[in-house]
Amino acid sequence: MDAKVVWLFVFVLLYWTYCIFWGIKGALSSRTASDYFVAGRQISLWVFILAATATSFSGWTFIGHPGLIYVDGFQYAYASFYAITIPFTGVLFLKRQWMLGKRFGFITPGEMMAYYFKSDAVRILVVLVALMFSIPYLGIQLRASGFLFNVLTDGMLGVEAGMWMLSVVVIIYVSSGGLRAVAYVDSAQAILLGSGIVVIGLIALDAIGGFGNLKAGLTALTTVDPLSGKAMFGDTTKDGYSAYIAIPGMIQFGMGLGTDSAPVGGAWTGIMVLTYLFALMGIQSAPAFSMWAFGTKSPEPFAPQQVWASSFLIGFILIFFTAIQGIGSHFLGADTNFMASFPNLVNPVMQEGLGGRDLMDTAGRQGMLVPQLIYLISDTAPWLVGLLSVCALAAMQSTGAAYMSTAGGMLTRDLLKRFLMPNASHAQQKLFGRLGTLAIVLCALTVATTATDALVLLGGLAVAYGFQMWPALIAVCWWPFLTRQGIVTGLIAGLVAVTLTESIGAQFMPWGRWPMTIHSAGWGILFNLLLAVTVSRFTQSQTELDHRMTFHTFLREHAGLPPEKRPLIPIAWIGTLIWFFFGIGPGAVIGNWIFGDPNNADDWLFGIPSIWAWQLLWWALGVLMMWFLAYQMQLSKVPHKEVEALHEDIGDIGFDLNTPN
Repeated sequence: MDAKVVWLFVFVLLYWTYCIFWGIKGALSSRTASDYFVAGRQISLWVFILAATATSFSGWTFIGHPGLIYVDGFQYAYASFYAITIPFTGVLFLKRQWMLGKRFGFITPGEMMAYYFKSDAVRILVVLVALMFSIPYLGIQLRASGFLFNVLTDGMLGVEAGMWMLSVVVIIYVSSGGLRAVAYVDSAQAILLGSGIVVIGLIALDAIGGFGNLKAGLTALTTVDPLSGKAMFGDTTKDGYSAYIAIPGMIQFGMGLGTDSAPVGGAWTGIMVLTYLFALMGIQSAPAFSMWAFGTKSPEPFAPQQVWASSFLIGFILIFFTAIQGIGSHFLGADTNFMASFPNLVNPVMQEGLGGRDLMDTAGRQGMLVPQLIYLISDTAPWLVGLLSVCALAAMQSTGAAYMSTAGGMLTRDLLKRFLMPNASHAQQKLFGRLGTLAIVLCALTVATTATDALVLLGGLAVAYGFQMWPALIAVCWWPFLTRQGIVTGLIAGLVAVTLTESIGAQFMPWGRWPMTIHSAGWGILFNLLLAVTVSRFTQSQTELDHRMTFHTFLREHAGLPPEKRPLIPIAWIGTLIWFFFGIGPGAVIGNWIFGDPNNADDWLFGIPSIWAWQLLWWALGVLMMWFLAYQMQLSKVPHKEVEALHEDIGDIGFDLNTPN
């Protein structure tokens, strides 16, 4: 057996041992339903920082993100800003959800929404969103893990066989230990994820020959013929720039992808980048993350996780090391056209693993990029191949485990306990929670096995669906004006709009996918908010408003901004809107040329394309924005007034939706 395969199985066994250990420990610690579903509300500072980071950045970050940078260049690399926009959602909502969870004893977001709006319809919609998010998203992660091991074992382990085998251990530790086991395993997964991306980036940079060779290759890759006005490789934007180093405008009107009037110069316009990042903000607005908030001992870890672990550390890793992986692979033999045109700029080390083919001609296409980079050290450091493979596996399972656990909890608490077994004991709730987890995984595996062609399409819907929870969270945490009728109408409209502007629904519609280069999450939130506000305007009830104000009065008393800091509110609003517009929105088009002519490498002010320098600048400003919001505006700091719990578990007192407790 090949040495790298031996090391792969050695590290996988060590990793599995760690996972099962925490599964057993979590099971022994879970005496009540609260212990099992939200870790007894005792997740500590460092465990939350690491676990929430791992949950936010999945195997897509490790495997998929570099591949799309390889295909679309720096115009897609703006997606790396999800290191900031994902925790931005947490800045707005996590602290306040934690306060409500501790005050009223909520275990699931469905309980919180149902109690706030006095409506079981909202509860059911929340569970529906959780399932629509969890099953396809988990299916993608599990299939990707099977594909990875198929590649790294030289086909010894089939994709489906590997997928099912690797899922068994996840099922064991998640179903047995609940959220506590997930949290402790995710802590290790966060370290493996981040360090793995850095190491693979360094491997790529070393194989390229350093930054000098990287710039020379990038200069050739983005050459535009001044006579024809066409890029040698890839597309050219309307402004005559290579699409690898320029976004194709603020917006492109007309139909979407898959139609005759598809966007010119690539899909990643400024508005597309902005609304795509809206979709990824759905990761922390999805119902599962509410349960992370409920399970935390204190809001103390929220700010460091959002600002330093995610925005600063993961942000730098993505902007720098992931970009090197994606762009640099053109100069390592992945791109046969470039290799034929500029053989002196290519170190063709990836050709052996690709069998002499172009990366995009392989079965895995851009998904093969990271496994091939790992392969580069199979002769010199086979043990590192095994370790990096486990890093990739950990990245794929980090998000999936959390969604398995929380979705199982919502099925138990919001459906079974609410409607079928209101007097279910703690033991019964834990049993059905485990069965719910198993059911979620089996559904995800079935979808991943039988609907392989539709899996990516379903996965594209998942995060956009999660983002549609924003108006409901705004209502509960900030704005009492929004009514039950408005939120239900808006949420249904948002889910429909997302479906009809994503591939799975747009194929039946004339406008195609992402019309006007606006992501489905953008279309969804447009209809969602518009209807939520409009319907709320005409469905106001003083009795219901008085009930909702019990939440908001409590939040204002415990988390209101001190008078001396209120003058900072306009600064926070203006600074945030500027960052979203110029950093990741339509204004980012300035970044194409402000630091040098994209078509003239000698004019690049910092020795790198203007668009990359712009991304580094706005990443740094994004970290500053997050620090200001989390710390100075106190959106993620510990409440200045201690939160007293009214009861441990609202589900155990059988609360009446029509009578506030």
